[in-house]
Amino acid sequence: MKSDQKVPPVQVNLTIENLSQAIFTVNRHAKTAINPSFLYKLKHESLKKLIAEGKAQKVGLHFSRNPKNSRQQSDVLVACGQYTFHIPPTKKDFSDLPHLGKLDSNVRNPKACLSLKFAKDILQTYTGVKELQQPSTKPKHNHRVFEKPVFKKLGERY
Repeated sequence: MKSDQKVPPVQVNLTIENLSQAIFTVNRHAKTAINPSFLYKLKHESLKKLIAEGKAQKVGLHFSRNPKNSRQQSDVLVACGQYTFHIPPTKKDFSDLPHLGKLDSNVRNPKACLSLKFAKDILQTYTGVKELQQPSTKPKHNHRVFEKPVFKKLGERY
């Protein structure tokens, strides 16, 4: 097969387990990505849709480990399959959900062996959110126009 041919996407059943593994993979890569905004958006939209469909549940609120501009900040703990995730809270969450206090660092999600590309494909298929291709900011030809140096005599201004 030639490398320039497009390979059709692999069809995957969108089960809770597959979706939660894909969210876990995207979330893990977003923490170290150069531009993580799309990955976090994909995670958030996927979790919102899972909650709306009743496939994931909001468990409670946790104190955030890394609060932004305040001393204390809370995140919503969401359980989806065998995995748990944090998303930003809404005002309604503060009145509806119990506060669980500090995050327990001994609780870990199970390992997931998905590539980032495959995980993004699964979540993009599920949510319909697409990544915009940003145009290249570099010019194609980097030709500099040569300018002769200008010398002035000692003590002169120009």
